[in-house]
Amino acid sequence: MVHAQQQSTLAFREALRHMRTQRIVEVNRVCRDYPDAISLCFGESDLPTPAVVRQAAASAMEAGKTLYADRRGIAPLRSAIQAYHKRTHGLDLDSERISATSSGMTSIMIALQCLVEPGDNVVVVAPVWPNVPIAVESMGATVRFVGLDASPEGWSLDLSRVDDACDDRTRAVFVASPGNPTGWTLTSAEQRALLDLARRRGTWVIADEVYNRIVYDGSVATPSFLEVAHDDDALFVVQSFSKTWSMTGWRLGWLVHPAALAHQVGNLSAINSTGSATFVQHAGVAAIHEGEPFVEEMRARCALGRDLVMDALKGNDRFRVPHVPAAFYSFFRIDGVDDDLEYAKQLVARAGVGLAPGTAFGPGYEGYFRICFAQSPERLSKALDRLVAAV
Repeated sequence: MVHAQQQSTLAFREALRHMRTQRIVEVNRVCRDYPDAISLCFGESDLPTPAVVRQAAASAMEAGKTLYADRRGIAPLRSAIQAYHKRTHGLDLDSERISATSSGMTSIMIALQCLVEPGDNVVVVAPVWPNVPIAVESMGATVRFVGLDASPEGWSLDLSRVDDACDDRTRAVFVASPGNPTGWTLTSAEQRALLDLARRRGTWVIADEVYNRIVYDGSVATPSFLEVAHDDDALFVVQSFSKTWSMTGWRLGWLVHPAALAHQVGNLSAINSTGSATFVQHAGVAAIHEGEPFVEEMRARCALGRDLVMDALKGNDRFRVPHVPAAFYSFFRIDGVDDDLEYAKQLVARAGVGLAPGTAFGPGYEGYFRICFAQSPERLSKALDRLVAAV
């Protein structure tokens, strides 16, 4: 009892006092109580990291590549990232604009640490990955959500509502394209318009493009802000190895930023994590140079998964399933559901399938659920059969 009283009087930052627990985590905890449950709560494939990447990490460790690396990433990795942007988008990026980080999430935190002070706000296009608003709030800033509009054809953004949400304390507009959980993707024209808005408002754009290779229209990648931005625009572009090369547990990403911020980004990378493990960075080099066959395998697997979800759910009138152009999620509504968190927990208990509840991704998404379809057809089909039967 004394210990509990002592803990209750501990002083810590007010911004952390009411920090939310991810609702996705709450559902996955229930899944642990049911050994036969198929959890599709989290955003990762059941494909292992490609062998060429694992072998590169092992070789690097064997060669003693286990000491500290440059705070902005080893030279071979930054060079590989340059070549990657040239290959996928035809871009010639100055190496001073590229910093390797210990994850896409670390890149987001570094961008926020560069920009946000207590009392500021960040406009966030929603629905959005839950870590983003939590990260903003952890910096003592507030989140201003601007919601996408849903239709059977997909999701869309009214840029005038983004403009209306901005004020003199808006430090950034955060947008994920392709989006998690919707797969919604900005066109190049929309990216230009958003950059023009940010220039006029004197604010930054933080663009999460980590799903840009998981696209289903035959393109090599979805449009990038880097294709339409100026070199010195107030723009951060977040990238990750997690989704494209199935490296979620490796913790490796990169950040494209104005060259003038290279020193500050390097310092923040060192403070946050001292950079990614050196042998992991060598694995990242292999992923970029030798992992393209795996990217095609991943995309084909996800395209099949998307078709399985659409085919399974379209026959039930309670499901409202927008079109998915990219990424590997479907974000759908089940009519008649108000408390999506409780319903998701019940689905685990009654049907043995775990879905992420919609309100995890922002306010106003009661009754929505996210399913990750980057799975084997057998595993996904079994989960979908359970879901449809339960609903």
